[in-house]
Amino acid sequence: MTPAGGSSDSISIAGFPLLILGVALLLQMMIALSAMRTVKILTWSSSPFDLTAALVHHTQLTPATFRCMRRVSDIDIYGGPAKPPETQPSAWHAHPSIRKVVISLWVIVAACAGWAVLVMYFWDHFHLAQVVPTSPLTLQTWSFLRNLMGNYVIYDLPGVNLTAWIVVFVFTAVVQGPLTLGLHCSELIVNVIRDERQWRCATNRKGLSVATNPLKPIFIHPMCLILFIAKPFMHWMFGFSFSLALTAFDENINALVMSMFTAQIWNLCIALFIFSCFFTFIALRRPHGPQPAAYGHLQTLANLVDEWSPVMWWGHKEDGIPYCHAGRVLAYSM
Repeated sequence: MTPAGGSSDSISIAGFPLLILGVALLLQMMIALSAMRTVKILTWSSSPFDLTAALVHHTQLTPATFRCMRRVSDIDIYGGPAKPPETQPSAWHAHPSIRKVVISLWVIVAACAGWAVLVMYFWDHFHLAQVVPTSPLTLQTWSFLRNLMGNYVIYDLPGVNLTAWIVVFVFTAVVQGPLTLGLHCSELIVNVIRDERQWRCATNRKGLSVATNPLKPIFIHPMCLILFIAKPFMHWMFGFSFSLALTAFDENINALVMSMFTAQIWNLCIALFIFSCFFTFIALRRPHGPQPAAYGHLQTLANLVDEWSPVMWWGHKEDGIPYCHAGRVLAYSM
């Protein structure tokens, strides 16, 4: 806030956003507690292998017979003998949800580019009416950080009342909501690829460890690390693109100022383009080897594993049955 008759800057705290934040956190807690009370939790593990074993043990998931060589993409194909293929389907072809997430990422890239073009259009037609003149977007004015001499538009909301806060909240949700939702949904791709890589450890010498530390994959798997870094980085870049400022006088907030910076929006668009290219590549990548791809699908894992233990290996079973079949083997063999 600014003292009466003065020009020095100070700190002003707005109570309405804090109230909305508190209500949102309260609703999240109520939803989580109600879910814990209404659902019987069989395991707290985040591993799909622990979850599958628990569901099978409590007879909530029944393994299907004659499907020990059927991958997740064969879920609608009648069970029976199958020849082991050299390569497995990608996550794009195995999971319809993966396709939706990848497409939504590219839609966000296009929307961000459209946002930048729209800001440039408004600047070109209305920049003469701005109080602070700005420069056109060129390579000389382009920068990673904000530059007040660069290209941007400002919109003032005079007077701070309930309507102004609702307008700001809705506008921020429309602009930042798709970015947050896209980054959150990209976790689905990372989790599916991570689960598949862990499942394919069952044909390695060390075998598949069913129980895992939920924090360990974040620091071991490169994709988890990339997503862990990309999430705050993208929101940090969004903070350079869109700014909400308050002006206060005599202990009262008297205006809300929204600013959109063109070069920083294009920077965010480029970063989202690289991010989408990377996740599209890993979603289209096909695993090699005869081991059927499961991608964390519980029913497929129940069909592929006939005996559960803390450490497992998957391969051809020699247990006296007159026909060849696959499942958990007791030890690793070359």
